[in-house]
Amino acid sequence: MTEEDDQGYRWETEYEKTWEVLQEDAEGSLQASIDELVHKAKRRKQLEKITNVRLGMMRHMFIIIDMSSAMDDQDLKPSRLVCSLKLLEHFIEEYFDQNPISQLGIIVTKNKRAEKITELGGNPRRHINAVQKLKERACQGEPSLQNSLELAMQTLRHMPGHASREVVCIFGSLTTCDPGDILETIKLVGESNIRCSMVGLSAEVRVCRKLCSDTNGRYTVILDESHFKDLLNQHTSPPPAMMNTESSLIRMGFPHQQLGSDKDKPAMCMCHLDSKTVEGFSTTGYFCPQCKSKYCELPIECKACGLTLVSAPHLARSYHHLFPLDQSKEVPVTDFDPGFNIYCYACQGQILEQSVYRCVKCKNLFCIDCDIFIHDTLHSCPGCASSRNTQTAEAVFT
Repeated sequence: MTEEDDQGYRWETEYEKTWEVLQEDAEGSLQASIDELVHKAKRRKQLEKITNVRLGMMRHMFIIIDMSSAMDDQDLKPSRLVCSLKLLEHFIEEYFDQNPISQLGIIVTKNKRAEKITELGGNPRRHINAVQKLKERACQGEPSLQNSLELAMQTLRHMPGHASREVVCIFGSLTTCDPGDILETIKLVGESNIRCSMVGLSAEVRVCRKLCSDTNGRYTVILDESHFKDLLNQHTSPPPAMMNTESSLIRMGFPHQQLGSDKDKPAMCMCHLDSKTVEGFSTTGYFCPQCKSKYCELPIECKACGLTLVSAPHLARSYHHLFPLDQSKEVPVTDFDPGFNIYCYACQGQILEQSVYRCVKCKNLFCIDCDIFIHDTLHSCPGCASSRNTQTAEAVFT
């Protein structure tokens, strides 16, 4: 018996806690209590971020999409599949924005089979186009979680030891039809240091819970479309590195894109060498500084010499995970004079909430929404940046 089992049914305990928190105001409205719950949830999200830990910066992730008949249900509008694909497009853009030196691939499962839609790659446009084409496919049969994991494991198990290996599965079915013992597959996945996480669209499934717990992943079940989007976005930040993740120096090449002229002869790039299309047949591309192999996208590992090819801006943008901004200090509004109007330094809007957030360095005040935007997206305090610019201008003037 686990601790959750001893507490009774989850819906019972959550219901009781919610009923105790919701209190009517003098006018009989619950809006004040709801606003307070939303505020606490946003703040809790900020405080949950782990700092001073070793992160898996070079991520290799496969997204498994359930395309069984269960994805035709319309509890998410217009259907589970269409809603999932729409949110995935946004997730892919966010993933590569936050992890520019990482790679991603897509697998779908239906009719007891698994199919790889895109290989691991760092081009978000290619993955988004593949996701958009999935809307034209029909949902059929049952999914196979075991076949999907084995297909992802065939590629991820050969990734270098310093890289993060991840699988995120969007699962709408309550069943899985597998050809063998899925527990053996879960054991192999764990031994391969692959972190598996699940986003359930129906209800909690025991085998999915075991998969996530045995591989140090995260298992969540959505409440609605907005919650679905939040759960997906939780996977944009790099996870803590495994205990047995290797620490090693990585040789990298920084090729510049070369634009060919009309006199240059077009050539096939290495990343499309095995494909039957002419997509990679051009005069432009990135050439490996070590072996001069041609590629059309970065980041990628050179197939000829094994050198990791990235761009310098990609590497610089990844540093904000290693050196995050300090958490702002929460200050109650009651600490200020009653007649003093408080305005957010970033959006210039008046703060009407119960708390404001003060930067520990520049001492400027921010509302909760701007504070979250600064820490999640901007990764730079506008107050500190403006004060540095002012000091630099004064120094130049002097």
